[in-house]
Amino acid sequence: MVTSPCLVFFLLISAAAGSPLLPTLSHDAALDPLQAFDEGEELYDGVLLVSYPDAPGGDNETAYPLPTTEAEKKKIEQFDPAKLNYTALRLEIDDELQKVGKREGKLIGGPRLPKFLSNLGKFLDFEQVVKEIETSIMSTMSCNACKAGVGLLQHYVQNGKTRDDIIRAASKLCTSFKIETPRVCFGIIHLMADEVVYVVEQLMMSPEEICGFVIGDICGVPYNPFHEWRVAFPPIPKPYVPPPQAPPEGMPTLKVLHLSDTHYDPEYQEGSNADCNEPLCCRANSGPVKSPDQRAGLWGDYRKCDTPLRTIESMLENIAYLHPDIDYIIWTGDLPPHDIWNQTREGNLEILKSTVQQLLDYFPHTPIFPALGNHEAAPVNSFPPPFIGGDYGVSWLYDELDRQWNHWLPDEASPTVRKGAFYSVLVRTGFRIISLNMNYCNNKNWWLLMNSTDPAQELQWLIYELQGAEMRGEKVHILGHIPPGHHDCLKVWSHNYYTIVNRFESTVTAQFFGHTHFDEFELFYDEHNPHRVTNIAYIGPSVTSYYKLNPGYRLYTVEGEYEGSRKMVIDHETWVMNLDEANRDGRPRWYQLYSAQRAYKMRSLLPQEWNNLVYKMMLEDELFEKYLRFYWKNSVAQEECDEECRKRMLCDLKSGRSNDRKRTCAKLNEQAKLRERNDWKNWIYSGLTVTSLAVALPVAAIAIPKLIFFLFF
Repeated sequence: MVTSPCLVFFLLISAAAGSPLLPTLSHDAALDPLQAFDEGEELYDGVLLVSYPDAPGGDNETAYPLPTTEAEKKKIEQFDPAKLNYTALRLEIDDELQKVGKREGKLIGGPRLPKFLSNLGKFLDFEQVVKEIETSIMSTMSCNACKAGVGLLQHYVQNGKTRDDIIRAASKLCTSFKIETPRVCFGIIHLMADEVVYVVEQLMMSPEEICGFVIGDICGVPYNPFHEWRVAFPPIPKPYVPPPQAPPEGMPTLKVLHLSDTHYDPEYQEGSNADCNEPLCCRANSGPVKSPDQRAGLWGDYRKCDTPLRTIESMLENIAYLHPDIDYIIWTGDLPPHDIWNQTREGNLEILKSTVQQLLDYFPHTPIFPALGNHEAAPVNSFPPPFIGGDYGVSWLYDELDRQWNHWLPDEASPTVRKGAFYSVLVRTGFRIISLNMNYCNNKNWWLLMNSTDPAQELQWLIYELQGAEMRGEKVHILGHIPPGHHDCLKVWSHNYYTIVNRFESTVTAQFFGHTHFDEFELFYDEHNPHRVTNIAYIGPSVTSYYKLNPGYRLYTVEGEYEGSRKMVIDHETWVMNLDEANRDGRPRWYQLYSAQRAYKMRSLLPQEWNNLVYKMMLEDELFEKYLRFYWKNSVAQEECDEECRKRMLCDLKSGRSNDRKRTCAKLNEQAKLRERNDWKNWIYSGLTVTSLAVALPVAAIAIPKLIFFLFF
């Protein structure tokens, strides 16, 4: 999952470079960083706007992404980050830092924000931006924050500012806006500064290009040939795909355990502050406990806290006892806790070794197939491609992964694990598992700005592996961490992967991911016939309760060994621990929350059946409420979900390809509009009583003509 300290890098330390189109400014003209100095300036409702007659493309207006709320629309109309005066901003930041240094000898200033910060706060809702970065659900507000931060950072780099200068300025922004506590601000900025500045110095991209690339469609995606690429397929036509059929009853099956997002926290402390206003709480150093309800529970907490050792051991002991017949385990990453401002390479490797040992202790004879998460790196999300070596390289992690994963993987997997943390293993005759490093599609991995073209040649290698499997008649399951249709997966990588899965539709019979911490799935559709479902990616629930969740794990029933087996998923079960009950009673109880086939009354788990379920959930409130309860793993801290939330969640299920919701969710949106119309009709029919007519007739004379037009035209 993504955490809010990344906002600092949207504002100043975001991976970016290039040169925005700016008016000319002399140093003595820096009166207001938000004032644009240009002959094309115009005053509108007290806000200074600037036009650019000589802008590239022959247009004197900037193309803005569409705002998503009325309040956002008003702010965006008044604020264009491309027109920020970065020289003035830099000078005022420098001036403020000098005053702070003389006044206090430390970086944090007094209670009053500098003028430029106060003015920026009028236009950028930083609380909203923080929430959007945490949830990866972006709006134009985050897009503007990104462009403003990127432009300011590139200005610092281009004007010869040192790493220490940038750290001081970024820390000032972070603490002044109270984006995080001072120690989190300083920690995350110091941890990331070297690598981010290095990337910035190598780039020739504008803020619009950077933010469009990182955030996606909501921010606009300017054409950039360096980030438009396609994988190559061998000249072998796609074989005929017979109509899908459910697996026959009574055939042998396999039982598969799916563990994801353990986020083991060795420093978790019962009774510590669970409401510390930082990305991770429930530790001895999380600050004083001001009231009893702030105390961390014995077995975990619904707030921003990760998993104590006792909870992991309880889960593994429960699994080993209740499910002794597990055939193999898939383990889809994210092992360290969320203290991303305070992590080291050595500390993260210790978490890796500890978690591997936990699995070996409880499942000494069970095959395990791991995948790499985005939190294993230090700093988080930092996964440079193989051409980056030396101090910035990631061999420190991949080499240790190879040593630890070698407990379960054959020696033949070692070269690709050390190169890019991906591998292909023949599990048994006719059945192969391929594990991908999804950090090469991670939009928070700033190294991809340097070159996003199939990092480590992972997708080209995947095509080679799938083509060989197709020719040998093997069926393949794909593992990874970040789901390919998630907002965190880069559009160009995701679309290439989507094409690969469609080409090898008969070979890839299941996919498994994690990352979101929720219990969900993603569907894939034929690229030539968008109404035909071709595949499904199962997204397993997290072990961690971070946040507002119950701990959980997933069990799959998969076709076993018999003639014609396609290794399809027959059913899956989600098991959870009621965290509220465990903390209250002092002991955990793990139970089966649901079986997919029974709970949703599905004839099978074929992709088409899942597609049917999505459309039923749009129409049936009770069914969607059931899905929502499972999505939150039956948590007592479950959040409310209105109609917009419902449409977004169901659209997520149809989006196996990221940043393409307008296309993948078009039919679903039509059904949502039909539902809204039917709700209006039902309201009218149910309300037409004698009494209501007597009251409503005067109003109806005006309202009904408008309503008829809405319903039928």
